[in-house]
Amino acid sequence: MKLNLPNILAALRVLIAPIMFWLLIDRNNPIFEGIHHSWIDYAAAVLFVLAATTDFFDGFIARAWNQKTTLGGILDPLADKMLTLAAFLGLMLLSRASPWIIYLILIREFFITGLRVAAASEGKEVIASMSGKVKTVFQMIAVGFLIMDWRPLGDILLWIALILTLYSGFEYILNYTKGTKKC
Repeated sequence: MKLNLPNILAALRVLIAPIMFWLLIDRNNPIFEGIHHSWIDYAAAVLFVLAATTDFFDGFIARAWNQKTTLGGILDPLADKMLTLAAFLGLMLLSRASPWIIYLILIREFFITGLRVAAASEGKEVIASMSGKVKTVFQMIAVGFLIMDWRPLGDILLWIALILTLYSGFEYILNYTKGTKKC
């Protein structure tokens, strides 16, 4: 098992996700007595931005320094899903995001993850498309705004993220059925 910088960054995301989730959902914990909820939101937002930043850099460094590993190929998407799941469920439990939007986004994420596993079992290398990357950026920005409870812009960004998420999912399925590498 090779633990390089990109893999360490992905592992950091795995560790940050449950802490951020805890901050979002357990704000009435006695530990936070006397701390205004907005400060808990700030802490959760800082952790989320830190984790989202590691998502960019682990892939960038892996490609630029030729440090792609099998572990990274497993750990990176797992860390992404853990962070996305923690953020969206936390926002839903805080009533800051529509359960339907969260449901549709998460269903797409898990379905596409299943397709990626199927593609890998067929020996196909799957490269993320530009629409998938744009989708991720909009999801991350929307989550940041919603963690801070900055509405209505956060709600608008979440709707845009949903549209991009569904579009990139359909594009992914189409490319998979055509047998292309770029999904």
